[in-house]
Amino acid sequence: MSAWDWEAGENYVKDMLQGLNLRMEDKCRRRPQRTGFLYDDRMTRHYCSWNPEYTEIPGRLLKSYERCQEYGLVERCHRVQARHASQEEMTLLHDEELVLKLKETASMTAEETKRLAKKYDYIYFHPDVYDNSRLALGSSIEMVDKILSRQVRNGMALVRPPGHHAMRSKFCGYCYLNNVATAAQFALDNYGLNRVLIVDWDVHHGQGTQYMFYDDPRVLYFSIHRHEHGVEWPNLDESEYTFVGDGAGQGYNVNVPLNVHGCGDSDYMAIILQVLLPVAFEFRPELILVSAGYDAALGCPEGEMQVTPAFFAHVVNLLSPLADGQLCLILEGGYCLQSLAEGVALSLAALLGDPCPQLAPLLAPCSSVRESILNCLKVLRCYWKSFCYQGSLAEDNIPEFPSLLQWPVTVNQDRSSRETFSLLEPCFDVKQEAVIAGYVQELERWIANLNRRKTNNRVCLGFHEKLLQHRSLKEVNHPECPERLTSIMSTLERWGLLHRCILPQERSVTEEELSLVHSSSHIRRMMKLSALDEEALMKYPGTFNSVFVCKDTYAAASQAVGTVLSVVDAVMKDEATSGVAVIRPPGHHACEGHPMGYCIFNNVAIAAKYAMSKFNVNRVLYVSLHRFDDGRFFPYGSDGNMGTVGEGSGKGFSVNIPWRLGRMGDSEYIAAFQQIILPIAYEFCPDLVLVSAGFDAAREDDLGGYKLSPQCFALMTNLLMGLANGRIVLALEGGYNQEMTSAGLCLCTSVLLGDTCPPLPEPQARPSPSAVETMTSVIGVQKQFWKTLCFCVDLPDEDRVRNIGGLNPNKDNAAEEGKTDGLSQDEELVCHTLSDMTVRNKGDAKGSCDDRAKSTYRQ
Repeated sequence: MSAWDWEAGENYVKDMLQGLNLRMEDKCRRRPQRTGFLYDDRMTRHYCSWNPEYTEIPGRLLKSYERCQEYGLVERCHRVQARHASQEEMTLLHDEELVLKLKETASMTAEETKRLAKKYDYIYFHPDVYDNSRLALGSSIEMVDKILSRQVRNGMALVRPPGHHAMRSKFCGYCYLNNVATAAQFALDNYGLNRVLIVDWDVHHGQGTQYMFYDDPRVLYFSIHRHEHGVEWPNLDESEYTFVGDGAGQGYNVNVPLNVHGCGDSDYMAIILQVLLPVAFEFRPELILVSAGYDAALGCPEGEMQVTPAFFAHVVNLLSPLADGQLCLILEGGYCLQSLAEGVALSLAALLGDPCPQLAPLLAPCSSVRESILNCLKVLRCYWKSFCYQGSLAEDNIPEFPSLLQWPVTVNQDRSSRETFSLLEPCFDVKQEAVIAGYVQELERWIANLNRRKTNNRVCLGFHEKLLQHRSLKEVNHPECPERLTSIMSTLERWGLLHRCILPQERSVTEEELSLVHSSSHIRRMMKLSALDEEALMKYPGTFNSVFVCKDTYAAASQAVGTVLSVVDAVMKDEATSGVAVIRPPGHHACEGHPMGYCIFNNVAIAAKYAMSKFNVNRVLYVSLHRFDDGRFFPYGSDGNMGTVGEGSGKGFSVNIPWRLGRMGDSEYIAAFQQIILPIAYEFCPDLVLVSAGFDAAREDDLGGYKLSPQCFALMTNLLMGLANGRIVLALEGGYNQEMTSAGLCLCTSVLLGDTCPPLPEPQARPSPSAVETMTSVIGVQKQFWKTLCFCVDLPDEDRVRNIGGLNPNKDNAAEEGKTDGLSQDEELVCHTLSDMTVRNKGDAKGSCDDRAKSTYRQ
């Protein structure tokens, strides 16, 4: 990049950070960019001495750590030292009697530990269990403390024993002390947090965690788990979607029960996009804790699921824009050593900001999972305003799934009332060994084909002095002015971002490359501009729509294309993970044969054609969010309407989201990403993401008239980073409030560089009625092309749901019906949530996702 006068841009920066709630220069310095990692081999000491088939073994930790080392991840992390939990910490959520009982096991004989273990469900004791439980709990708290004290940005605690089944007064399911729940309580007590999100992706329901926060609105507990109508362990009614919390905590307990085995990436991603992300963004957590169990991963005998290890990295990426990046993964289950180790390593890589390995194109979720999601939405939408895309089911209409008008089955298989348990009870269904063996073979093929993209640089940033030469001869204060770029570049330097990017190899565009999109007559007309005098240049644009030219227009416009192509080259050649092109004139309005709307050549369209021809990018999906106002907003007409979906073989590969009425803001755009863009993008599975990065929808931009915050643009960028193995290129388009445009593009660059995504300035509001109508209409048009768009259906309204089973049932009735007999205090609290349970036929509880292709990984 040529040298230029940085001070020239300073006159236009002013105080662009006003209204951002924080100074971004300070933000870049105050948030550490290190990822914490905790591992201590002392936690490998305990094992089950009387059952050699027990799956909770020391190798779970050893293999996971080894894989992280093989990938070179550990050395890139800040090592956090393990420590023991204090007595006070152990009793934050557990009874002193339980802690004392655990301590006594260290000095028990083998026969004494066996007798004690028989009293608990899937529990063994070993002389080191007490010490390791203290280590696991103290280490989990330590990692959270390091994150909240801003010594590290995020982190992973590789600990055992796991914890999410442990209850206030009961050991359960390999768990003795509840690591995640206690860490959450520590954060609430010591840092004054008001909103903690716990995401439990372990294949088993973390009933212990659910019990501990069931009436606490400060903690949102979200769990995806295998349930099979209660036939799957832990065999609890409380694992159903109807258990949503109690008292002030109603709506803050979200269960997504899976009633079939064999669920894969498509099923889980549907749950993440349709349920978790909407409620998480509305909740606005200050800390995210993940009960990171990997027993839903392909090959695990206890889960019998087909989630690829890479999927967990994508969830980490999708959660990372929340909570100022304060995200902590704490190991729970996972009993296939290969898939566990791979899942742990790829999750840690995602915390470090590495590109997520590409998933196979997603399919529609299986029928059973879709049914579970809709049932969740049925009971949750009265608590969360973000669940607003389903209509009200008419009284005389019969839904696709009869369960939508019923309450879940009562299975009466509750194991918690048992007095004794077998010491040798199988940890998984041995009858499924042949199926699991097949999964393991698939896992081995998947690992062999895994492409972990590695680059030495995060961002390639393109800019050239020639881009400043294009200007309006008639309007000195024209909004599309050179100062747009000088403002951006000076801000990049002020924020310390510019020196962290590499510069592409300078190049100009060839006429052949311009011809990928534009006619030769248009190209030649632009070339001849340099020969015209000023009077002719001022008259020249008269036949075009919103265009100005000067002698240097062709030089600047061709340089803009060349800059974008040079950035694409750097990204596709893995010289950089992603790229940003700070260019003008903009391009996306330019047509094949003429300029239009400040645009001379269509920069991004040419880049797409170029990538297809040079790098074998085979398909192009075009998605546009834009102000439309029924065709009354520039560029006018019907081309931008939702019915324009492409032609011929390209039909369905144009997705227009045309906003109509009102001033759209952060809530509307984020909702469009969750409901439309991300589902389609993950189904399309791109090799490259090109963003026409216009910032004229930003607040205070008079041309756009919308109100997006600069932080929202960064957030949308962050959400796209999980696609295409991280290959994403932003090319500047519009944006005519220089302060907001500079702030927006610089925040996007910061996120691409791996910095934390700044929080949105305002809480998520329900999208406007007009926006909801637009999105549901777009889904109605596009669902014939994209099978992931399958959730805009009518559901029973709140009154009807109350009549089915009751959202706020009478607690006394539940007790009279014997729901709480023999239960502990925390279990009793959960059972008070629902009454009048309606029994329905559960069918084949051992079913699988057999109504669509099971395998969701690339062969």
